Amino acid sequence: MGKHNDPGSQRFHDREEKEKDYKKQLPGDDDSPLPSPVEPIKTSEKPGRNEPCSCGSGKKYKQCCGKA
Repeated sequence: MGKHNDPGSQRFHDREEKEKDYKKQLPGDDDSPLPSPVEPIKTSEKPGRNEPCSCGSGKKYKQCCGKA
């Protein structure tokens, strides 16, 4: 007997195709690994009282972030 061309089998075939397309988008074992995480930039010390503030305000450190 041959293949039936009823609407139910067509919907089943369409669903299989959608599932295959979806699985192609998922990451697999053959994909390249993620890059290693980047380390944050570390500052050596806080700035001196009369140096410009590191926040970029343009003020001296003692008048900006050093005020406490």
